[in-house]
Amino acid sequence: MERPTSQRQREQATADESTNETLSCPECDSSEVIQDADQGELVCDDCGLVIDERQIDRGPEWRAFNHSERQEKSRVGAPTTQTMHDKGLTTTIDWKDKDAYGRSISSEKRSQMHRLRKWQERIRTKDAGERNLQFALSEIDRMASALGVPRSVREVASVIYRRALDEDLIRGRSIEGVATSALYAACRQEGIPRSLDEVADVSRVSQKEIGRTYRYISQELGLELKPVDPKSFVPRFASSLELSEEVQAKATEIIDVSAEQGLLSGKSPTGFAAAAIYAASLLCNEKKTQREVADVAQVTEVTIRNRYQEQIEAMGFRWDDMICLGWEFTLHIL
Repeated sequence: MERPTSQRQREQATADESTNETLSCPECDSSEVIQDADQGELVCDDCGLVIDERQIDRGPEWRAFNHSERQEKSRVGAPTTQTMHDKGLTTTIDWKDKDAYGRSISSEKRSQMHRLRKWQERIRTKDAGERNLQFALSEIDRMASALGVPRSVREVASVIYRRALDEDLIRGRSIEGVATSALYAACRQEGIPRSLDEVADVSRVSQKEIGRTYRYISQELGLELKPVDPKSFVPRFASSLELSEEVQAKATEIIDVSAEQGLLSGKSPTGFAAAAIYAASLLCNEKKTQREVADVAQVTEVTIRNRYQEQIEAMGFRWDDMICLGWEFTLHIL
């Protein structure tokens, strides 16, 4: 191993070794040693012994007492992100034609800044691969905004698309199709319930192509995603229908009971969740029509009727003495 030569390198090596070692109290041999940044001291949390004092404060020299002050005084840039093709590390020329003091610049400088802005946009992408990535990530951001998913899902979708690009899985397929499939896979991976129909509504490709590309991408990248749980759709559907917590709990119970009897196998999770919500709304006297539930879940009324009857029978109800008056049903427990 090469020995550090300069004084600065020796000090840095000593600091690295000291941080790697586990500190313990020389008085009571306790490992509960805390650092008091305000006083610059190392203190044992058990016996209160001051182990070291006058430590170097490696934080900023300024102080902030709220979030806005911290943002104003901070001199670092935004963190790197996978949602931009250059990870946010390139320089961006502001669109405002003003100088550092907020004053408008002259017409000559304005035309010069316009040319600089144009060339800066051109040189941000050096080859076709980066242009491909830039367009795909912008599509992912657009669709994610339309679906209302959090930023963490966008980051995961961007990482999945980058992996697909590195593995050369996009050759012969459309950029929009792979980007949409990456977003759908990210929603499933992060536990954010979005059906294939919802993703297809905000995409520029067909649902059939999205499903085919998603299966190919997940198989080639080894994503190993679990099947979608119908219970993950219940809170969102119930909130859109303005149903109570009691209905949500009852719908979850219906899904659990019917799934234990094997009724979920081969069924659409969105249709299964919609039927459970419809059945729970009847049982809790907060009746919603099948059309209302179908519009929220984006399924057909026939799907709700078929799944609904199976779930009611699984819960232990019979339909022999059913009295039908409008949307009112009288159910008799077995």
